[in-house]
Amino acid sequence: MKKILFPLLLTIIALLPIACDKGFGELNKNPFDSIETDIGPLFNKVTASLVQGWNEQFYINNEVLYRQTELGALTQYAWPNVNIGAEEIWSNYYTTLAVIRDLEKRFETYQGSQDELVNAKAMLYILLAVKTFKVTDLFGDIPFFNAGRGFESLEYARPAFDSQKDIYLYLLDKLQWADENINAVSSPQTPAGVPLYSLAAYDNLFNGDMMKWRRFANSLRLRYALRMSNRLPEEAGQIISEIVNGNKPILTGTGNDVVMSPLAQGWENNAVNWSFREHGKLRMGETIWQWLSNNDATDGSGIFDPRAYIFFETNNADEWKAFPQTLTPETPTEGGVPYNLHRDNSYNVKGSACIYSPFNYYLIREEKTIPEILMTVSEVKFILSEAYFRGIGVAPDQSMAQGLYAEGMVASMTYWQNIVKNTARWVNHQPFLGEWDFYAVLANPKTDIFSASSEQQLRMIYAQRWLDAFRQPAEAFALARRTLATPRTGTPLSYFRLPYPDSESLNNHENWASQVEKMGGADESGVKIWWMEP
Repeated sequence: MKKILFPLLLTIIALLPIACDKGFGELNKNPFDSIETDIGPLFNKVTASLVQGWNEQFYINNEVLYRQTELGALTQYAWPNVNIGAEEIWSNYYTTLAVIRDLEKRFETYQGSQDELVNAKAMLYILLAVKTFKVTDLFGDIPFFNAGRGFESLEYARPAFDSQKDIYLYLLDKLQWADENINAVSSPQTPAGVPLYSLAAYDNLFNGDMMKWRRFANSLRLRYALRMSNRLPEEAGQIISEIVNGNKPILTGTGNDVVMSPLAQGWENNAVNWSFREHGKLRMGETIWQWLSNNDATDGSGIFDPRAYIFFETNNADEWKAFPQTLTPETPTEGGVPYNLHRDNSYNVKGSACIYSPFNYYLIREEKTIPEILMTVSEVKFILSEAYFRGIGVAPDQSMAQGLYAEGMVASMTYWQNIVKNTARWVNHQPFLGEWDFYAVLANPKTDIFSASSEQQLRMIYAQRWLDAFRQPAEAFALARRTLATPRTGTPLSYFRLPYPDSESLNNHENWASQVEKMGGADESGVKIWWMEP
C-alpha cells in the first residue's frame, strides 16, 4: 500500500478560517486523537466527532429537543441559553469539515491511481454526509461548499451560506457514488490488479467491513430522500425506487444498527449522565406515556410496551406518573435527585420531591455499554413502511407497509431489550418479552396497524418511528417537523430550527446578515427550513 505524505497539522491550524472553524484547537479529547498527521489518525478524528458534545446534550437535547418532540417533558424551563449548545455543534462541525477538506485534498494529490482510493473516498463521503445532514437539518442553510477550506486560501475565510436544497442533492449524489464504487470483496484490487488503499486499521465504525459501509450509505439515502419527499417528490421517489427495486444492500437483521460504541471504540460516554444530572428537569411526559400504557394506573398495570421499563422508571413513591406536557400555574413543583450518582449504591433514593417518573437511571448512567445511535435497523423498516404506504418510489402497497411496520416494532423492542441485557449494572428491568409477547404488543389497539383506518395507520408508522428515536432527539425532531403528525398533546409545533450561533454573526457578519435577510429578516426558531412544506 502506497504511503500518503502530509504537511504538519500546525500548518492547517494556522490557516484555518476565522468563521465557521472556531475552536479547532480544542479537539475532542478522546482515544481517537493523535498528534500524527497521517490519513488514518485524521480519519479517526472525523469518526470521533460523531459523538455528541456535552453542551449539545445539555442545552439542545435536554432543554430543547425533548420538549419540542414531546419524547419527554420539562418540569421547569431553567436553562434557556440555547446558544451554548449551538456553538458547540457549529464548532464541532466546522472543525471536522476542515479535516475532511484536508483529506479530500490529499486524495486529489495522491501519487498512485485514483482507482486505489475508491473505498477510502467512499468512507469519507459517508461521514461527510452524516455530519452535514445533521447540521443543516438543525439550522437550515449553512456555509458548506467553500467552508472548511481556510488552509487552501484566505478567500475562503468567510464562506457564504449555501441552500439546504443544494447541500442535500450534493450529499445524496456522494452517497450514491459510495454505493456504486465501494469494493466490498475480500482483498479488493483495482482493475490493474493493485491493492486498494485501506483504512481498515483506523475504521472504528465498521472495522473495515465495506459491505456495512455500503449498507449504511444506502440507508442514509433512504432517510434523506424521504425527508425531502414533500419538496422534491420525483427526485426522492427515484432514489427510493433505485434502492428498493434494485435490491440495494441496506441495514437489516439483528445487531446491524449503526452506533458509536464506547466499549468497542475505547471511550466513555460521561456526558450523558452529566447532562441529565446537572440539568435535572426531564421527566416522562403525558404524550409518550399514552403510547406505552393503556391507562394512567400508577402501579404500571396498564403498561403494554416493554420499552416503558427501559426508557423510564417509577417516582420516589414507586409510582408511574407522567408529568403534564404543558406547564400551568397549577402544575405541582417537581424535584428530587433521580439522576445523581448516589443511586449506584442507594438506587431507591430519588428524593421525596421526585413525584413524577424520571428517565431510567441506568439508561443515562451507564457510560461504557450503551452506545450513541446513528441509525437503527428499525428506523429503516419504518422508512420503507411509510414509502410503501404513501407510494413514494414504489407502488402503494398497504400489506407491505403493515408488514414492515410490524418488523420495525419487533426490531425496536429487540434492540432496546438487548441494550439492557448487555448492561451489567442494569438491575431494575422487568422480565424480557418472548417471541409470542411481541405479537401481544402488536395486537394492542394503540399499535394494531392491521385493524386501523388508513389515517390511523400512517400515524402509527410515525408514532413508532418517533418512539424508536427516544435517544435520537434530533431525528425525532426532523420527523416531527416533516410530518407535523407525530404524537403530541401540547401546543402545535412552532419551533423549527436552531438560531445560528452568535460567533457566526460576529465572525462572518456579512454572509450571516445576507442569509438572515433571505429568511425574512429574522434568525429565529420559527423560520421553517427548506424541506418543510411552506
